[in-house]
Amino acid sequence: MRSAEIRADARRAMEVCNACRYCEGFCAVFPAMELRRTFSDGELDYLANLCHNCRGCYYACQYAPPHEFGINLPRTFAELRGETYAENVWPRPLARLFARNGLVVSLAAALGIALVLLLAMALQPADVLYGAHQGPGAFYAVIPYGTMVAVAGATFGFAVLAMVLGVARFWRRAGAGGLPRVRPLVRALGDVLTLRYLGGGGDGCNDRDEAFSQKRRWLHQSLFYGFLLCLASTTVAAAYDHFLGLPAPYPFWSWPVLLGTVGGIGMVVGTSGLFGLKLVGDRAPAAPRLLGADVALIVLLGMTAVTGLLLLGLRATGAMGVLLAIHLGFVLAVFLTMPYSKFVHGGFRVAALLRYAMERDTSGA
Repeated sequence: MRSAEIRADARRAMEVCNACRYCEGFCAVFPAMELRRTFSDGELDYLANLCHNCRGCYYACQYAPPHEFGINLPRTFAELRGETYAENVWPRPLARLFARNGLVVSLAAALGIALVLLLAMALQPADVLYGAHQGPGAFYAVIPYGTMVAVAGATFGFAVLAMVLGVARFWRRAGAGGLPRVRPLVRALGDVLTLRYLGGGGDGCNDRDEAFSQKRRWLHQSLFYGFLLCLASTTVAAAYDHFLGLPAPYPFWSWPVLLGTVGGIGMVVGTSGLFGLKLVGDRAPAAPRLLGADVALIVLLGMTAVTGLLLLGLRATGAMGVLLAIHLGFVLAVFLTMPYSKFVHGGFRVAALLRYAMERDTSGA
């Protein structure tokens, strides 16, 4: 089986690295590795998800290709991460979606847009869909409020449930143990919020070649915080609607619009920059099989942000109805594919960082 071969390669690499230890200051993987003499399948899964793919170890390694040992830890761990996503997915029959992830995400985006457009056309006459709507509740003139909430709530709720159960299964299989104490929890939260290990050992990642750069970290931060701001915008808008009786759309200087605008711009900057790095980066330490999944998620998140910003700018025109349907289609695609796309790496990496913080707390590091 492919997963067995990948783990065998990862185990061999870890045994060589544990004997060498030249890269111990590069990231969290090597201090965690040094706490072990042998490597179970669960521990290899943990170390693979602790890796942030900074690639520093590849360019520093004396045993990297063309050496006969052929140690290529970034590629090996990237492939193993892909296996851990598929093996821990919930429900299990959907694990095969990871095999052709780029195609699945693309189809989900197309189907999501088509579904919302058809739904809008079925519920409203053409003059409503293509007409200009202004004032409170203008969006609901195109797609009824109840329909919008029911579809979004069901898909988002299922996505969150599936991701939580998948990460919980990974936590158990990796042998992480019980609940963390406050200190490692705070330490892990700090590592997550700063994306610390996307800075490698401090000098940055090898985004394109042997030269160190913080660019990938900054772009991930732009995407990460942009996404969080967009979630905050939606949450604040829901509070305005349910508790203050103020339905969307809102004026530009309102909190929902400001948060969404800044968040959308951050997502566009992050996704476009990361897409550019995918195009120019060194292919040797990359896993070609996973490139489609990476690009598909970047494009999906980028298009979600772009259509949201276009909707904001043209919401008072006759283009609003179609743009609303297209934007909600991309949002629906994000929700539908969230547990079965590269998006899940966030949950697995948070779990790995938390376990690493627990180990450091136990060892007094």
